[in-house]
This record gives sequence, structure tokens and C-alpha cells, in this order.
Amino acid sequence: MKTMKLFRYATTTAQNETCTIYRVRFQAINFMGLSPTYVKWWVYVFKGGEEVNRPVKIYRKSCYPFGRERRVADVPIDHPSYSKQHAVIQFRQVEEEGADGTLLKEVKPHIVDLGSTNKTFVNGVAIEPRRYYELVEKDMIKFGNSSREYVLLHENSVD
Repeated sequence: MKTMKLFRYATTTAQNETCTIYRVRFQAINFMGLSPTYVKWWVYVFKGGEEVNRPVKIYRKSCYPFGRERRVADVPIDHPSYSKQHAVIQFRQVEEEGADGTLLKEVKPHIVDLGSTNKTFVNGVAIEPRRYYELVEKDMIKFGNSSREYVLLHENSVD
């Protein structure tokens, strides 16, 4: 699993339309649209091997918070072992060397656990809190002790 630099934990104050103040554990940096190789990604949700809900489109914004707190989470997840602000999938620009030796900039999905109590797992391995992990096609994400599995696929995925 490829990791990126340490995530700096930052708590900021935000307001919603009704002026209720709440704490947000993540501040996004927008890298969307910076790469010609950008593809559309979806998260498919499974429980007991069966698909539940419709796939979650995660290609319209730069980040997607997961958690129980519906005022903050773009992808609300309901399970007692989930934290209010559990994890975030964020698209980040990375540089990779191309076949001809030139540096290519690509926007790729990454996940960061926001210091959740019951951890975030990628392909069965618990990830360290506040550290970016690059996600690839068919990665399976689990949050806390839930049996739900979140599988990452993109528009070019093959069964």
C-alpha cells in the first residue's frame, strides 16, 4: 500500500445554512481538473457479498468525508463503531515518471483516517490515522467493526 506524507491534523470551524457551528476535522485542497488522465470513480457498497444501495459517485468534488455526522459527511455511514468524522477520500495530484522519463501529473484517490476510534481498513489492513494512502482500482475499504465493504472502481474497470 503506497502512503503519502503525514496528514497534518487541523480542526477548523465551519457554518452551515442555519448558522449552526460545528467542528470539521479535515480541510480539503482542490486538485480536481488538473490532470488530463482524470477518470470518474465510484464506491460500491456490499454487505454479505450482496450490493446494497446505489454506487456513490466520488468524482464531482475533491474530497468525500465518511462518518455518522450528517452535517459534515458527504457519505453518511450508520453503524455504532463509526466515528462522527471517520475518514475522507480525497483526490490528490501526484507526479509519476512516464515511460519516456518525463514527469506526469495525475489526480488519484487517497484515503485518510481522521483519528477514528475503531480504525479504517484498506484491503483488510488497518491504516494509520492522519496519513494519506493512495487507493487503486478494486481496493476494499471497511470502517470500524461494520461488515459493510466499500469497493473502489472507476469508469474503465473490467469485471
